[in-house]
Amino acid sequence: MTAGPPSVTVLVAAYNEAPVIGDVVRTALQAVPHCDVLVVDDGSNDGTDRVATAAGARVLRLAANGGKGAAIRRGLQEVRGEVIVLIDGDGQDDPAEIPTLLKALGPDVGLVVGSRFIGRFEPGAITPVNHWGNRFLTSVINLLFSTALTDTQAGFKAVRAATLRQVHLRADRFDIEVDLLLGVLRAHGRVVEVPVRRAPRAHGSSRLNSLRDGARILRRIVAHRFGAGG
Repeated sequence: MTAGPPSVTVLVAAYNEAPVIGDVVRTALQAVPHCDVLVVDDGSNDGTDRVATAAGARVLRLAANGGKGAAIRRGLQEVRGEVIVLIDGDGQDDPAEIPTLLKALGPDVGLVVGSRFIGRFEPGAITPVNHWGNRFLTSVINLLFSTALTDTQAGFKAVRAATLRQVHLRADRFDIEVDLLLGVLRAHGRVVEVPVRRAPRAHGSSRLNSLRDGARILRRIVAHRFGAGG
């Protein structure tokens, strides 16, 4: 008897993304039929939970906004799939590219990262400050962990639930990206990158504070290299 493809949960952390979350959910369901889409509504006040539910998602609504990392960590407690795809709820990543990440998740791969740097940024998709900040932090990781990655801050990822059981995540905010990435590397998991497209925001603005969150990410990197992960 031939085993079928692994079950997939698409995990979306969202805060006040009502104008776009419906399209994210619907496109994910079209890209991976029968997948479980779990939206973690991180204390939104604009009806994000209602829009996501109407689009076909399973919704976990948090009472207060605790940050992207806290929302993802809470959502990981509720996933059902053997494979988890992480994607932002702001519509900048294209859920239609989820099959590309899943195809790259071979038996010897611990984590697949959708890299915007080997893919493409559409005009307006990233600010110059965030572009070069990402480059800097990626260079630090490559130096400290002997890797050759291109996009260590990407939020578009695919990982097996079995791999996640070997990783202890602590981050509450945007440092969740390096917390997961470096956790997999420290567990001796192989990380591969695939090219993806990054679109500009259709509404609102990024909540990333380049200075404050950049410093938090750098501390997380140093903690993983020289401590116990932060």
